[in-house]
Amino acid sequence: MRVPTKKANNDLLESIIKGMEDVKATDIVVMDMTNLSGAVCGQFVICHANNTTQVSGIADKIQEYTKKDLGENPWKTEGYRTAQWVILDYVNIVAHIFHKDTRSFYDLEELWADAEIIRISEETTEPLKVRKANRN
Repeated sequence: MRVPTKKANNDLLESIIKGMEDVKATDIVVMDMTNLSGAVCGQFVICHANNTTQVSGIADKIQEYTKKDLGENPWKTEGYRTAQWVILDYVNIVAHIFHKDTRSFYDLEELWADAEIIRISEETTEPLKVRKANRN
C-alpha cells in the first residue's frame, strides 16, 4: 500500500471539490481531522444538494474527476441506492454528499466540532480559496 504524500492529498482534495462545484453542490466544507484522536481519516469534504438526482450527479462527477485527474478510485462507496447520503471513501479523505434534509439531521460539523472547519468560498472560481468558518 502506498503512503499518500501531502501533495497527493491536496490534489485529491482539489479534484473532489472541483467535482462538487461542477454540479453546483451547496455549502462545501472541508473538515481537517488530522489532530483529532479517533478520527477515521485526515479530512472530510461535505456538501449537499436539493434532490437525490443532484446528490448522485455530484458523486458521479467527483469520481470522474478523481479518476481522470489522478487515476484514483474510491476505496469504498456507500449510499447510491437511496442517494440521501453518498459516501466516497478515498481512505485519507472521505467525501460526504448529502441531501439537504439529511445533512441537517446528521450534522457532521457539530458531531466533529473539534475539527478545523474550512468553508469553500462560493464567491470565487478558483478552487481551494478558503475562509475560516464562523463558529458563532
